[in-house]
Formats: sequence, C-alpha cells, structure tokens
Amino acid sequence: MGTPVSTIFAHSLRDRPIEDWEPLSHHLAAVGDRAAEFAEAFGWKEAARVAGRLHDIGKCSAAFQAYIRHAREDDERTRGPDHSTAGARAAAEAYGPLGRMLAFAIAGHHSGLADFGDLERRLRPEHAIEPYPGWQAHAGGLPPLATLRYTRPFLKSADKGFEQAFLTRMLFSCLVDADFLETERFYAEAQVAPVERGGHLDLDTLRESLRAYMARLRAEAALTPLNALRAEVLDTVVERAASSPGLFTLTVPTGGGKTLASLSFALEHAVRHGLRRVVYVIPFTSIIEQTAQVFREALNTSDDVLEHHASFDWERAVEARRDDGEGPDGLAKLRRAAENWDVPIVVTTAVQFFESLFAARTSRCRKLHNLAGSVIVLDEAQTLPIALLRPCMAALQELAANYNASIVLCTATQPALRQQDGFRNGFPIDDTRELAPEPKDLYARLKRVKIEHLTDPVTDETIAARFAEQPQMLCIVNSRAHARALFEAIRELPGAAHLTTLMCPRHRRIKLAKLRERLKRKEPVRLVSTSLIEAGVDIDFPEVWRAAAGLDSIAQAAGRCNREGRLVLGRVVVFEPDEAKPPAALKAFWQAARPVLRRHDDPLTLDAVQHFFRELYWQKGDAAFDTARVDGRPGILPAIAERAPEARFPFAAIAAAFRMIEDVMEPVMVPWRTGADDRDAESVLSRIAGMDRPLARDLRPLQQYTVPIPPSARDAWLAAGVLRPVHRALGDALLRFDNLDYYDPQTGVQLDPGFRSPEANIIA
Repeated sequence: MGTPVSTIFAHSLRDRPIEDWEPLSHHLAAVGDRAAEFAEAFGWKEAARVAGRLHDIGKCSAAFQAYIRHAREDDERTRGPDHSTAGARAAAEAYGPLGRMLAFAIAGHHSGLADFGDLERRLRPEHAIEPYPGWQAHAGGLPPLATLRYTRPFLKSADKGFEQAFLTRMLFSCLVDADFLETERFYAEAQVAPVERGGHLDLDTLRESLRAYMARLRAEAALTPLNALRAEVLDTVVERAASSPGLFTLTVPTGGGKTLASLSFALEHAVRHGLRRVVYVIPFTSIIEQTAQVFREALNTSDDVLEHHASFDWERAVEARRDDGEGPDGLAKLRRAAENWDVPIVVTTAVQFFESLFAARTSRCRKLHNLAGSVIVLDEAQTLPIALLRPCMAALQELAANYNASIVLCTATQPALRQQDGFRNGFPIDDTRELAPEPKDLYARLKRVKIEHLTDPVTDETIAARFAEQPQMLCIVNSRAHARALFEAIRELPGAAHLTTLMCPRHRRIKLAKLRERLKRKEPVRLVSTSLIEAGVDIDFPEVWRAAAGLDSIAQAAGRCNREGRLVLGRVVVFEPDEAKPPAALKAFWQAARPVLRRHDDPLTLDAVQHFFRELYWQKGDAAFDTARVDGRPGILPAIAERAPEARFPFAAIAAAFRMIEDVMEPVMVPWRTGADDRDAESVLSRIAGMDRPLARDLRPLQQYTVPIPPSARDAWLAAGVLRPVHRALGDALLRFDNLDYYDPQTGVQLDPGFRSPEANIIA
C-alpha cells in the first residue's frame, strides 16, 4: 500500500506543523491550471496543463520527502534529489514527439532547457533516479494525445523546425512562470504577506490617458510646420491601428515624433484587437529610463510601465549556492524577483528581448509567454545585429504568425528586410502595412541638415580646434577610449562635457538635463559622446560631427542637429578619425556608407538609405546573417533544422551561441550622488542589503545605478575588495562599489586600476 496522498508534500515550512505544508497534489494542480491559463493565449492550453501536472511528480520519492523535511540552513547540501526527470519520462512515454517537447520543459524547470543529448541521457532507463511510486494519484489521469493539440491555427515556419523549437520554449516559459508564481503564492500566504503582482490599469484606461495627453500637447504646441507634420503622423498611425494584427513598418525621420506616435498606435491597436500588453524594445540601455519616463508621464502612471534590462544574474546566485530552491530556505523564494513582464507596458532593450527569445535559463525564459497577444515595437529596427539577423527575423515572424502578436519595425532608416526589397526569406510586409503617411514626402518636409563628408582622415587636434571655434557642438565617436581622449583634449574649454556608458544612468540623465538647459540659454556646450546619444536622446545642437559609421548611425547623429528646425539647415560633418580607425564591427557599415555619401547629394533620403542597406547586405551575403556557432558549426537556424524531425534541439548550445554583444560586460552598482547631501543610492542599496528576500520592485531602482564593466575589471576589483555584494544571499552575482574612489564625476567609472578620485586623497 502506497504512502497516503495527504503526506506527500511539494513544499515545507521551517518550524511549522506539516498540516501547514503544501500537498504535492495541490501544487501540481495549481501549476497545471496556471500554465494552461498562460498557454491559452497561443492555443496550447492542455499541453501546458499536462506539463504542470507532471513537472514535480519526482517529489513522490522517499528521498525527496526526507530532504524537504530535514534540510537545515547550515546543511551544505542545498540541492535535493533529482525530481524533474520523472515527469520528463512520463511525458515522453505518453505523448511521442509532443511528449519530447514537454520533456524538455519539465526536465529543465529548475536547471534550464538542456541540449537533446542531456535530455536523452536522463530519459534512458539506465539513468538511475529515486523511485517515485504512486505519482498518478497526485498528478491525476493523463488525457489522450488528441486533446493536447492546438486550438487555433498553427502555421509552419519558413525555417524548418523553428516553430517546434519556439513552441517548446514557450511551453517551458508557461511552466516555469506558473511554478515560480505558485511557489511564491504558497510562501506568501504562509507568511501572511501580500504578493504584489497584478492590479494594473487596463489598456483601455491607459489609452484614454494617452489620448488626453496627446491632445494637450497638440493644443499647447506652437503652430509650426514641424508640429503640423508631427500631428499628421500621429493622426495617420492612430487611424491605421484598425489594421489586422501582424507585421508593420513605421518609417518616420528623426524628430517626426515617432516615439509617442508608435505608443499611440500600439495602445489603439491593442484595445481594438483585444491584445494584452505593449512591449517597447530599445536598442541601447542608455535611453531605457528616458523612454520609460516619457511613457509614465504620457500615461499618467508610475506602476504600469516596467523598464527592464539585465542588471542581475539569478542563475549565478543559484549555482554559487548549489540551490534548487526546493529546501526549506530555497533561493527560489528570493528568485521571485526575476521579471515576468506581467505589466501593461514593458520598456526593454534589444539585448534583453532577443537573448531571452533564445535563452535556456528559467529566469530569462519565464516572461516569454507574455509576448503572445502583445504589440511589440522595435525602436531603431535597423540596429539588429547582422550576425544574428536571420534568427531574430525568424523569431519575430513566428510571434506574428502563431502567437497573435503585432510587430512594428519603427525607424528613421528602414532596413531593406522585406521580401519586396529582395531580402531572401524577408518579412512579408508590403506598402499597405506602412503606418506613416507617405514616408518619402515626410523626409523632404523634415530636411533640417546638410551632410558634409570629409574624405581625408581628421585628427583629434582638428576636432578640438573646431570645438574652440563653435561654442555649441556635439562630436560622436565609436569607442569609450576615443571619447575619453577627445574629451581630455577639450576639457578646459567652457562647457566641455562627456557622455559614456561608464556613467550610471541617473548621472547621465541629470547631466543631459543640465546640458539641455544650457543649450536653451545659448550657453557653451561642447559635448563628446559615444553612440549612446544617438537613439532617442532629445538634444539639439547646431553642429554635429560623426566619426565613420554606417548611414543609419549617421542619420541618428543628424537627428541631434537642428532637431527643432530653428536653423535653415544644421551642419553634420562625417569624418574618418586619424587616431582611431573604425572598430572591426563597424568596418562593413562604413564601407557600405562611403559610396552612398559620394553618390547622393542628400544621403538621408529613403532612396539613399535603401542603397546603403542593399550595399551592406550584398557585401555580407546570406551566410553572414546567421553566423553564431552551435556545437562548433555556424548557424542557429541550421542547428534547429537538421534536428527538427525528432525534436532533438540543442537549446543550451543555442543559448550560449546567441549573443547580441560579443564583448560581454558585467553590471555593477555605483553609489553615485549629485552632492554631499544626496543619499538616494546608499539608501536604496542599504535597504536591499537589510532585506530577507527582496522583490522585483525592490531591485528595480538599482538599474539607475548600474554600469557595465569588463569581466576582468570586475574580477580584479572583487578580489581587491573594491567591490562587495549588495545582498548577503546573492554573493558575487550582484556587486557594488564601496565608494566613489573609482568614479570620475566627468567620465564615470575609471577602468585604469591606478585611478583614485581626488576626494580620496583628502585627509579630513
């Protein structure tokens, strides 16, 4: 006779009677129901329910029950017996190819999606796991395969096997998010603590707030041709929100008001078609806070807009503690702070968005199911990395085809990625899916600058001399090192300033606000910046110099010149630095831009932009659009296609290969302050350090103090004691500087190990 159902538990509570613990049958049913609710958005409700009901059946083992009963805080063994292989085996045996997809999700619901080889090893009978007798009584009867099939049309991808691999990942997302949320709910209820999720305004209410805000802006705006054009763009995109969901382009020159126009389209479109949220994808971390703040003001809300970029690695903390989250003090109870995008408006980075779509880790994947039934706006769509272009496009097309998502490719320089542009397997978007009114006409009406191309290399001394002559000027260069060197050459000039990602976001934001005020007052502003200033930063110079780059970057730089049309034409100078040649990653873009700059009087017209992208893609060739190496061979899509017949996908290898940024940086926290009396950063850091289990809302403020630095610098400073953990439970997964000794108020974190701030040398 088996163990009674009532004495088999999913979760235990320290120093509480077992009557308060969570029965396994209750947890399996709750996770199954919640996973089914998530998957209903894309038609695979019953498959997700089965995954939820099977995911923890291995907890029926006597070894696991002993583990959760007897593990203690001082126990070195924080990872319990394998309890996920059992459910994976049950799914694979019962449901064939679909069962293998469910097995991937179940086997990885703590450790992440594995490669097929690892899964197959675990599915073999000779792979020993603890016996789990009587699991059927806890999971309930398994439904027949026919009832697990999709309930809405599911289209084949043009890329073989891609829809299967993507569906596996989405079912995995439903399962792990449901498991996290149900675990969170149980422990919160046990502690009589509120679970602060949900309770957001609906999209209809947010749409009405945005309508009112845009009406006020229009009423208060001066009657200028530029403002009339912006109003025309807005009216057109709102009218076209009635179009059926799918793929769209929004092609508006910089300064045409596309940020708020695209948000207006997204909310109107979502409400009209019953979509669930808006996800706004930005190319650079540097402007995520600015955009989120614009949206909060426009929507009159602070709680319904989430800004999310990578500032913390949950899996590093889990691995460091060898913690599976299932013991009495499991770190998974803290890991609830990982974002799942269950908010109406998400503002995130392209790195966070696309790397999550190809991720294997639970904390990165748990949010993916919330992309179904969403409007996804890709701001500056031309910045998609060439080496990952085809996988990115495949994911976007899959979301539009099978997950009821609408995708908006929003940019001033629309890349030639459509089928009608001649791009093989390109987006099936024709001119009827363009949201802006007559883009070519818009470009002619919004012409505000004259591009000058200097054909001879230009020295830093020449640029510094021009800075001395021109009191209001911006120069954008291609590296942090060049920006620092050029700034040092002009540091003593009135109004000299510097912007870089080595400055924390709050510092940059405050500095930009001061620079704008100085520009308005006609005071000197001589600014050297990296490309972070190009995408969406609202600043207006009469003259802008841009180091050699692609035409898309040149157009973005031009958007910081004569932005409000106060001059007849602003001056934009494109030059090739003598001291700092274009980085390897930019060489192909500059090679494609040079002939366009030579042949077109105005290189910012739509025809010139298309010429540039065709030149760029022709130089690269099809093989260049999917070059990440999976198991030593090039191509993410080929790695999926060749293993599609048996769903033997290399998920972990793909996740390792898919990197939007080659030089991975490590985020660290800087306790930056505006002055001696500013304790905001220290207050946030101290509050989190004193918490038992911080939540997402507690960690979000840290993003404004995050600076990405090279791993070598991080490791050296950690060893030297310059960096220390923010929270005791998280170890080196979340680090902060002890003080500002290594932070220059003009240029941010100093990677020179010999640097110490002048203040550090003062003896009180």
